[in-house]
Amino acid sequence: MVCDGAPIEEVRAFFADDRFATQACRAEIIEARKGHAVCECPLEPIHRNAMGGVMGGAIFTLADFALAVASNVGESPTVSVSNSIEFISTVKGSRLIATCEADKSGRSLGFYTVTVEDDLGRCIAKMTATCYR
Repeated sequence: MVCDGAPIEEVRAFFADDRFATQACRAEIIEARKGHAVCECPLEPIHRNAMGGVMGGAIFTLADFALAVASNVGESPTVSVSNSIEFISTVKGSRLIATCEADKSGRSLGFYTVTVEDDLGRCIAKMTATCYR
């Protein structure tokens, strides 16, 4: 567990073991505190599908990573039990930015919304999640 208010380096070190997000997708934690996280990843050829668009799985991975950070910093160990994602626009930029906010963070359940944008400010996707502690 990472305490709320921990330096960003400590948060990054804790989540470095999320290897798929941090190594395969190259996601990076930009901001982290209880109930809030911002994560980014550069878009590279590995993130593209056969038609040249960004794979939905790459978008979901970044959203899920931001959720993991926001729901675990300053909280008991938390896992998601239900996620729903809506893909809104195609990506035009060269980076994805996911921002997660807690809608309600209770003792056993947490409810979160994640917005994914590209670096041009286009809203790419929105995910809602229910988490269990």
